[in-house]
Amino acid sequence: MIYTVTFNPALDYIVSLKELRTGAVNRVQSEQLLPGGKGINVSIVLKNLGHENTALGFIAGFTGREIQCRLEKLGISTDFIELQQGNSRINVKIRADRETEINAGGPMIGKGDISELFKRLNRIRTGDFLVLAGSIPASLPDTIYEMIMEQLQGRGVRVVADAEGMLLKNVLSYKPFLVKPNKTELSMLCGRELKSRQEIKEAAGWLQEQGAQNVLVSLAGEGAVLLDEQGQVYDREAAKGKVVNSVGAGDSMVAGFLAGWLETGDYEKALCMGMSAGSASAFSKYLATREEIEKLMEGMI
Repeated sequence: MIYTVTFNPALDYIVSLKELRTGAVNRVQSEQLLPGGKGINVSIVLKNLGHENTALGFIAGFTGREIQCRLEKLGISTDFIELQQGNSRINVKIRADRETEINAGGPMIGKGDISELFKRLNRIRTGDFLVLAGSIPASLPDTIYEMIMEQLQGRGVRVVADAEGMLLKNVLSYKPFLVKPNKTELSMLCGRELKSRQEIKEAAGWLQEQGAQNVLVSLAGEGAVLLDEQGQVYDREAAKGKVVNSVGAGDSMVAGFLAGWLETGDYEKALCMGMSAGSASAFSKYLATREEIEKLMEGMI
């Protein structure tokens, strides 16, 4: 089983308009209301690819119940902890001449709520996957990723960590199955701008030396680089297409990679599915379907 954790889920209110004019009334051309958050995005794409999974995390109030309802309508199992106060956030995504995002803070998470999360994580079994994705709200300790991985240490749970900065760096010693920094995040970890693909491959090697088993570096329109646990490097160019929506592309890559690896046990094929999933979401108004992903994969394998 695959589990995803989203510490701060949201309802994403996505509006499209020709041009955003500040200080004026703007009338939208279309709108969507969708469940959001990095772990939730991974769950949705995994489900689209035919892989059952369970979404964990914290929800609150009427917005939290709506997030859960919409996920269950998509056929995704949920095991959220419902907070007693506040409301899950609503994030506004504006698609105009440029993309603009307004992200809310989210509800307060208490110590008792964190303890409840750890009880649920104890149900995860040997061979299962756990995806930890995204930033954490201010009410959680900045060591939460480490706390989770320490609890699961030695239990045969394969952890995917998709985070930035110290959140990612501090979990490397726990030997996560996969980490997925993008080029900017990897540069920040290294303390210098990485310009060439060779520099990126060397930096991926450094992350592996620190403990990561597999390192997948997203390069957006330039493709991706994968350094697998055997030390094999795969370097692929991105699919060509018009970017419609960048939200969830990286999460889709994680989901596609996991699905590809589970289906084939082959890291190169997993990379191809991951890249195709990321591109398919970027080329679509919402997260990619299996049909869209497989269409892009035809030109990659």
